[in-house]
Amino acid sequence: MLKKLTITIDEEVYEGLYATVGPRHISRFIEDLVRPHVTQQDLAEAYRQMAEDEAREAEALEWAEATIGDVGDAAW
Repeated sequence: MLKKLTITIDEEVYEGLYATVGPRHISRFIEDLVRPHVTQQDLAEAYRQMAEDEAREAEALEWAEATIGDVGDAAW
């Protein structure tokens, strides 16, 4: 169930949100930022759900394999 919430923020912050996130995505952006701080989430369950997302896992694997060469060339 969704609840409506009215908040007051600085005009500069609002303009930044509007420009960066877009007018129809501000609520979702704020909710995604706040959620981990105010809800109890079962970490194991969250990892299980992420692992079930095959597209996400394929993208993560592709990214990891593409960046591993960067570490191998690093001078320590």
